[in-house]
Amino acid sequence: MAAEYADDDDEKTVILDLRKATLEELKLHDSVMKEWGVDPNKEIAPNPATLKYTEFVLATAKGKVDGGKGPGQIATPFEKTKIAAYAISAMTPCMRLYAHLGKELQMFLPHDGGDHPYKKWIDYYSSKSFEAETVQIEELLDKLSVPLTGEELDLIEKLYHQAMKLETEFFSAQPITQQSVVPLTKLNDPIERLYIFSGFDLTCTIVDSSAILAEIAILTASKIDQGIAEAKKISSDMRSSWDALSSKYTEEYEACIEGLLPKEEVKEFDYEHLHKSLEQLANFEKRTNSRVVESGMLRGVNLHDIKRAGEHLKLHDGCKDFFQKIVKKKETLTVDLHILSYCWCADLIRSAFSSVGCLNELSIHSNEFNFEGSISTGEIDIKMQSPVDKVEAVNNVLNQNSSNKYLSVYIGGSVGDLLCLLKADVGIVVGSSGSLRRVGKQFGVSFVPLFPGVVAKQREGSAWRGLSGTLYTASNWSEIQAFVLGT
Repeated sequence: MAAEYADDDDEKTVILDLRKATLEELKLHDSVMKEWGVDPNKEIAPNPATLKYTEFVLATAKGKVDGGKGPGQIATPFEKTKIAAYAISAMTPCMRLYAHLGKELQMFLPHDGGDHPYKKWIDYYSSKSFEAETVQIEELLDKLSVPLTGEELDLIEKLYHQAMKLETEFFSAQPITQQSVVPLTKLNDPIERLYIFSGFDLTCTIVDSSAILAEIAILTASKIDQGIAEAKKISSDMRSSWDALSSKYTEEYEACIEGLLPKEEVKEFDYEHLHKSLEQLANFEKRTNSRVVESGMLRGVNLHDIKRAGEHLKLHDGCKDFFQKIVKKKETLTVDLHILSYCWCADLIRSAFSSVGCLNELSIHSNEFNFEGSISTGEIDIKMQSPVDKVEAVNNVLNQNSSNKYLSVYIGGSVGDLLCLLKADVGIVVGSSGSLRRVGKQFGVSFVPLFPGVVAKQREGSAWRGLSGTLYTASNWSEIQAFVLGT
């Protein structure tokens, strides 16, 4: 169909070449099915997820896109080109996803080739020829998109995303017929309760909350009812004070980290030694928080301004989606969600997750501003200011569970999360904190990329267990979502 609508001979040639490659791919499927003892000519009811994708592609190729014209109504060559672009945009994600999966899985095949049931498929999709075909269809999509309007390009993007979504749903819909270690919500040996713990600053957020609260305080000072010159001076003085506090914190933090490290990297993971060493951070954070309170920086901040800042707080890509989807899972799985943070004002966190629509499903463990009415006094009700405080909070939550059939996951990205990450059955490091990795490695902690780690765990056939000394690194929240939920 796409070839029929293409207006350019070169474009038609590319589409026909891709069609030939698809026919070869179908021959591969037939041969594998025969090896498995399945008759490829026998009619088998397709998986509903498969139908969703194929029906979507067919409808798109027929021009049934957001009220678009059907084949009999297309009058101009340009309209035909648009249909070709739409059709190709619905097919391209499939090829890119398969090329990606082929390469990712290829590295885990046995070196001798072995008798892996999917070897032929993995070899095919990881091949240079399939990558070349994938690049070819991507370049074709780019070419077909050149004459399109901004609105039509938005539609191309929408179709691409929808196609990728349907493809991933296809994989997620496949039954898990062997003992599996992921996704956590679909384990063969079902758990009675899943605990998800997460840090907040820089784990969920892009900007540290202390900087946000300081900025609110500085802006508040500039609005005081007095002369413009005086307001500017107060605001400037406060910003200078905050810059000085921040610089001092960074300098002393680095010195504290340096001081708690063992002189030589330990040979084996030593949680107790690490725990004792990180207790030094408690005194450091206590001094820092006292310094902030004594500065008066946080006095006079309006609760309304804090909540408004929380509502507009930018989270890392995928974070919002993860929490929204995990909350939906509570309909079929008992999930406990906890946020642990050194943030000075838990209202900022509450507001951020309220805007996500998950506040009522979360337990937030953090510090609180003291208020007189809705105006902060500048004092902080300290409840959490060290790695030890965080891990004690995790222990308290887990100790309330009466069943042994639970699994705990901690997601974090700072040294303050390190004890919790190690205590959880699965500790996932998101982000690129150099301090966390440096401290961890000095105490024998191993950092393993999440996907290879999952493959290794699957091969071992071992269960997830805390205090193993191994933490898993994820590049983003979407990767974590796939690990926990499968989609």
